[in-house]
Amino acid sequence: MNEYSLEFAAINVNIKKETEWVPGALSRPDKAIRDRAVAMIKKAKDFAKAVGAPHVTCCPLSDGYDVLFQINYKTAWNYMVETIGEAADYLPEVPLFIEPKYSETRVHCQLDTTAKALLLLKDVKCENTGITLDMGHSLQSQENPAQALSLIYESGFDAYIHTNDNDTKADWDLIGASRHFLHYIELMYWAQEYGYNKYFTTDASPRIFDVVEFFNRHSEITSGAYNLAKTLNREKISEMMRTEDYSGLMKMVNKEIYRI
Repeated sequence: MNEYSLEFAAINVNIKKETEWVPGALSRPDKAIRDRAVAMIKKAKDFAKAVGAPHVTCCPLSDGYDVLFQINYKTAWNYMVETIGEAADYLPEVPLFIEPKYSETRVHCQLDTTAKALLLLKDVKCENTGITLDMGHSLQSQENPAQALSLIYESGFDAYIHTNDNDTKADWDLIGASRHFLHYIELMYWAQEYGYNKYFTTDASPRIFDVVEFFNRHSEITSGAYNLAKTLNREKISEMMRTEDYSGLMKMVNKEIYRI
């Protein structure tokens, strides 16, 4: 990292690949299984502190259900509060960010929306926590990513952003803005409004594309979208929102964003 002047954006902890965690990790009835998942997050915090990473992020993808009458919703929620609370309390100087997602690997993930993840953190009651807002996950949950980002901050929590895109039906991890250009610009606009000062981490997958070229194109659109958002007249936009000048706002979108 030092040789190439690189920095850690975050440490991601995977609690779904181990065989015992495939059916779930943080919300399982077996306390020993839950404890081992918490221990993994604590190890990630230890590593983050050792290498100087700013925070740890975790997407509990295997926690949830595939069919109805599969899990006890009451105990599953309370176990999530308990386990994430324990992990968050450990090394509080290393914040823990939780990443919601609608589905995969479970048909229905326990933390399937930004709002539900925020409810969990409010129950956890640990200041050094936040939400990892993955644009594709937000779209898959039928959210507006920019509005979800605002909800995080207005709820008193911090945010960390993953960039990508999809068709809203599955988490395809496409190049950013390849499907939702205006959503991408609006997300950048509101990130700037809230003074977002972390990395915009690429969570995208080349699949059939040349790896280097794929990430070059993603970097181009992300930095371009960020710079375009910076050129918008915030005072004017805010005033048009206040006065409900919807036609003026759409004209701004057409002329200053789409450039038509």
